[in-house]
Amino acid sequence: MKFRTIIKNKLSLIVNYLKWINLDWEDRSLSLQARLLMSSDLWRNHEKYLDLFSKEFRVFSQWGDDGIIQYLIYALNIQNKKFIEFGVGNYYESNTHFLLINNNWSGFVIDGSQKCTDILKNNSFFWRYDLNIKTAFINKDNINEILNESNFEKVGLLHIDLDGNDYWILDAIDMDKYSPDILILEYNSNFGPDRAITVPYDSVFSSLEAHHSGQYFGASIAALENLAKKKGYYLIGSNSSGNNAYFLKNNFLNLIPSKNISECFVSAKFRDERDINGKLLFSSRQSCINSIRGMPVFNIETGEIEDF
Repeated sequence: MKFRTIIKNKLSLIVNYLKWINLDWEDRSLSLQARLLMSSDLWRNHEKYLDLFSKEFRVFSQWGDDGIIQYLIYALNIQNKKFIEFGVGNYYESNTHFLLINNNWSGFVIDGSQKCTDILKNNSFFWRYDLNIKTAFINKDNINEILNESNFEKVGLLHIDLDGNDYWILDAIDMDKYSPDILILEYNSNFGPDRAITVPYDSVFSSLEAHHSGQYFGASIAALENLAKKKGYYLIGSNSSGNNAYFLKNNFLNLIPSKNISECFVSAKFRDERDINGKLLFSSRQSCINSIRGMPVFNIETGEIEDF
């Protein structure tokens, strides 16, 4: 049985490696198209600030975040060419992957799955770029110790996408040390734009274990905006898919203005609710919201647990 498991794992790595090879030409084509788009005056124009939606394109990002990130590092002339990203899976669909290969930034990525990080390490591009990987399940007690392994200080971009304790992890990070110019935070649009709420802290939180639907996780955009403001950041927008909010350090206010939550909040339209057996239901967003009614949430303004 042990031998069979070893063979199965090796075959899985080979299959995933072949998938990467097959995707390589497609990736190069998409990268070329992205570079052509970025060379256009319409895309590069930032004299008059436009909404982030207009800058979106995707090469490796799951949604249009590749374009937003490229626009921001260009418009802000970011000099700290280092990034940190949490929750990257096998790194194929990642918000920093294009930043790594297109702009040759240095990176430190973290994921809790050994299988995913093994796939990443066995990919040929791993030796081509300055990317370090850490396999770890993050909690608020170990996050700064893990980040110390990056040997980074003053990074250009930090992206937190944990589908869980995102608010609590951000609260625990030594932001004075890492001081990212751009801060990307995943928000749970199920929680709406108004209530400043998050899932209560649980060091071993798993969204599917917490609720079979997979809809109960993370924090509202209002909760994240409240915490980011305390740490010296302001909200500038979100992606059009309604899951990532963008924040900048306060010293960029003269370049890109702040926006309020009502201007930035987008209700996600992706249909990822699951039934008790883990099967996708392809249900509406309202169904996703209704599925977690009554679940406990922590109100950061009152400091109390209440029902969603």
